[in-house]
Amino acid sequence: MEIRGGRRAKALHGWRPKALRDGTDPDPRFTLANERTFLAWVRTALGVIAAAVALETFAGDIVSEGLRTVLACALLGFAAVLMVFALIRWHRVEHAMRTGRALPVPWVAYLLAVALGFAGVVLAVAIAW
Repeated sequence: MEIRGGRRAKALHGWRPKALRDGTDPDPRFTLANERTFLAWVRTALGVIAAAVALETFAGDIVSEGLRTVLACALLGFAAVLMVFALIRWHRVEHAMRTGRALPVPWVAYLLAVALGFAGVVLAVAIAW
């Protein structure tokens, strides 16, 4: 059960991507906080998926069928992109903590704000129309 320096340690590090093998292990509290942030992005993506399904299912005649379908598909695509970006961000933050570099800018938050703001404006115009 030797963890540091032995064959078991090498075996444990062997499955990690190279970027996560560089540097030194950060304080576990920071690694776990990074994982919680990643899971928060996952919950956000699930919320966007739920919004898309609710829009397609419950909007009825409030929004035209064509616009409703396009908006729901756009939200589903955005949720998939958000998941990929969340994983990339988790990876970059973990690498930054391991190598002592500055944390990356959370530009995914800007993307989320712009995309959801745009969807909200489109829905408001469609409902008011």
